[in-house]
Amino acid sequence: MSDNGGIDRTHSGSRLQKAVFWGLHFVIILLCTWLVLGGGLESMASWFGWAVDWTDPVRVRILLFCAIIYFVRHGITLFYLLARRVEWGEVFGLAVFFALFEIGLLLVGGGVFRDSPIALSWLDIFALGLYLIGSFLNSASEIQRKRWKEDPSNKGRCYTGGLFKYSMHVNYFGDVVLFTGWSLLTAAIWTLGLPLLMLLMFMFVHIPPLDEYLAGRYGDEFKAYRSKTKRLIPLVW
Repeated sequence: MSDNGGIDRTHSGSRLQKAVFWGLHFVIILLCTWLVLGGGLESMASWFGWAVDWTDPVRVRILLFCAIIYFVRHGITLFYLLARRVEWGEVFGLAVFFALFEIGLLLVGGGVFRDSPIALSWLDIFALGLYLIGSFLNSASEIQRKRWKEDPSNKGRCYTGGLFKYSMHVNYFGDVVLFTGWSLLTAAIWTLGLPLLMLLMFMFVHIPPLDEYLAGRYGDEFKAYRSKTKRLIPLVW
């Protein structure tokens, strides 16, 4: 594996790994749906002798909607957009991460750890808007690049158009935006640590080696692009 932030960028179908990854994510979504709509939370609580329920049923359904949309987009990414190889370590590691944040945000936002619901407000509308905008930025930018690269005349060239003209890694920026909105929807300010950690990981772990890889692959074309384009956050950095 080349040194690209722990990611193998070799182009390969790795269909089995992708199918298992999406299948595991499907199981997580089924569990989330059972917990929210099928009485699963009460059933699990009774197994352990707990007395818990959803004190914020409206908010938890919004969070379930976010998880389902993320699952659909994950499938599009795996089977249409992602050309690189997916390793088994990535499959199982990210599946655990998905389970932790998707179920965790449900539990926090659904009010399992508080005694009363928090009324929906303008902040929740803003948060849902961030979630949808971030999802659009991530998926739309990737689709634009995919379609451009499918043109044989663009083979071996660096894509700098569409949403990528505003940021070299606008897809990553979309992830930060959507997870900010997703976390805000829990009405628990400390969950913003998730998008903050993601932002720091992009800035200091994933982007530097990826930029080195792209510089080696596209040479002067990428260097010219980098010299005039923000790396992650449009107009900022």
